[in-house]
Amino acid sequence: MEIRQIQPNEAFLVINLFDQYRVFYKQASDLPRARQFIEARLNNNESVIFVAFADITGEKQPVGFTQLYPSYSSVRTIKNWILNDLFVQEAFRKNGIGEALIRRAMQFATASGAHFLQLETATDNVTAQKLYERIGFQLQSPDTGFLLYRCPLV
Repeated sequence: MEIRQIQPNEAFLVINLFDQYRVFYKQASDLPRARQFIEARLNNNESVIFVAFADITGEKQPVGFTQLYPSYSSVRTIKNWILNDLFVQEAFRKNGIGEALIRRAMQFATASGAHFLQLETATDNVTAQKLYERIGFQLQSPDTGFLLYRCPLV
């Protein structure tokens, strides 16, 4: 298995995986939309994507990815990263690919001077929660002293 950061001209390597990821989260398959979204993130330097490649019939094929978004705290004057997307094709799960992608994201975040790597997961995703905790992620208290507000714009 190989994991590497892809560049804007390599967006095609993750389009199918990103579409499968969205379908996993109950969205309709939409390859043009997936392409547009991924290309925009990479072309505008708005995210970092790592892709895991596995040897399939003598060829390295993309089988998983993680996408990170930068985040900053003005008050604490620090940088951190949000691990927003993590997906491994079902046939390749339970082979350490998800963990390897997370560890690569952690290395990248550390090298970039980030203070932490943050992620969220569904409350019923117990398998993922066990993995995150084993790697070193800590569950944050739901009472952080701040209230989250959102204003719908559409």
